[in-house]
Amino acid sequence: MQRRCDRNRKRSKRRAIYCPIHNCYLDSVSQKYPMFADQAGQLQQRGMSRRSALMLVQTHTAVLIEGEWLEAFWCEECQETKWYHVRKSGDRAYELTPAPQELWQQVTGVTDPRGNPTVGEFTRRHSRMVSNHSIKDFKFVG
Repeated sequence: MQRRCDRNRKRSKRRAIYCPIHNCYLDSVSQKYPMFADQAGQLQQRGMSRRSALMLVQTHTAVLIEGEWLEAFWCEECQETKWYHVRKSGDRAYELTPAPQELWQQVTGVTDPRGNPTVGEFTRRHSRMVSNHSIKDFKFVG
């Protein structure tokens, strides 16, 4: 007869993802945002041959990069949320590095934390205003 505790061991365990600064467990506060390569060099950096990378990028608009994604985590010690580039390095092992700006361009569905670079400062400032004080930026000629 199989004991109850043996059956419960089949449950999935928490991902072992720890703060690179404090080495404490990190709580995920976002979904995983998969990364895509749209240039052959991005695939070559991950070990693909130049020829294969060029052919793959020519035949597909974007290629999913397996085992890599961006995700936001809350650190109890830091008392803040940070975005990390996560790489799965083993069965239950992960490597975390702070998400550099250029990686945001390889992810779909994520808003760039600096905002849209094509939006001017005036528009950005006014989009954050909640009061009617924005009228002060306009000068009326009588």
